[in-house]
Amino acid sequence: MGYYKNLKNKLLALLLLLFISVIAVLHLLAVDRSFSESENRMLKQLPHLSLKALLSGDFTADFEKYVSDQFVFRDFWIGAKTDVDRLLGKKESNGVYLGTNGYLIQDVISPAEEDLREKLEAIHSFDQATTEMNKYVMLVPTAAALYKDKLPKYAIIGDQEAYLKKVKQWLNPNIRFIDVFPSLYAARDQPIYYKTDHHWTTKGAYIAYLELCRQMGLTPQEEEEFNIQQVTDVFYGSLYSKSGFRHVQSDRLELYMSKDQEKYTVTYVDEEKTTDSLYAMEQLLRKDKYAVFLNGNHARIHIKTANPSDRKLLVVKDSYANSLIPFLIKHFSEIHVVDLRYYDEDLASFVNEQGIQDMLLLYNANTFFEDPSIKNVTE
Repeated sequence: MGYYKNLKNKLLALLLLLFISVIAVLHLLAVDRSFSESENRMLKQLPHLSLKALLSGDFTADFEKYVSDQFVFRDFWIGAKTDVDRLLGKKESNGVYLGTNGYLIQDVISPAEEDLREKLEAIHSFDQATTEMNKYVMLVPTAAALYKDKLPKYAIIGDQEAYLKKVKQWLNPNIRFIDVFPSLYAARDQPIYYKTDHHWTTKGAYIAYLELCRQMGLTPQEEEEFNIQQVTDVFYGSLYSKSGFRHVQSDRLELYMSKDQEKYTVTYVDEEKTTDSLYAMEQLLRKDKYAVFLNGNHARIHIKTANPSDRKLLVVKDSYANSLIPFLIKHFSEIHVVDLRYYDEDLASFVNEQGIQDMLLLYNANTFFEDPSIKNVTE
């Protein structure tokens, strides 16, 4: 009996050693990847070895990230681990909750009060440097704030609505806060957020557009004035990639195409590329299909419309704005779009040179609370 037990243990040890050896060989033979389609992010490359990096510990930390990112069959192992966790009843992975009805819901970022005040101080300084421009701030609540009933029972998330109210209270009175929380909450039974992605849908963006028009004194386009086209029903977004949760239903992605087709030009300034469409349809063939809107994120975009007025708009934004901007081309002669994560010029000087009358600062709440680039608005 003991003989067979020892033989079994040796066989298992041999199989384990063989498995580890095969994985190690495959890992050495595999070509490093620069981008993960599954996770929709850049992967860590082999760090440069230097005495300074080695002594500081930076090389060791970077090498660990490199090995993790380049591990052979990484996507398979991530999915397998999440599947096992799901079978065990775990409904959270990498800051993403598996909610009811197939919703993947990102956790709420709770900002440090000092950091939040610094961001608002930067906005106020920019306001003082551009006194002739009307300013509007729209911070969009994420799905976690609107769909608390879809979260797992044990999920503990921050009170995003309370943080948004703080921002509204701390903003200078001459900067108008566009509160879209009530409008979005009233429409929460409609598909206003993707289930597998952290963005709002085009429907959600349209609802916010209506509120923006009310605050800016614009006459909005009615929904009947658009041809609503479903361009894909196989969209697996950022939360699907980040969490590793599989076996969930894909999202549909719709475009609101105005029936009254106006001519306009879109210039991606840094890339020196001009097009006649706000939509990069080729992105629908790739993993990040949300990049169909404005071809993703860019430092600066200039949109010239056929609107006969001389009203110009500056949009300082994150990617939430990409699906809302197409609704605005009817109302302005020019729209300048700036993403502070990539823009490094003097924005106040640019505004004054261009004679821009209106500014919309549009971020989703999590990005605004987490991303420090908003402080660059005064640089």
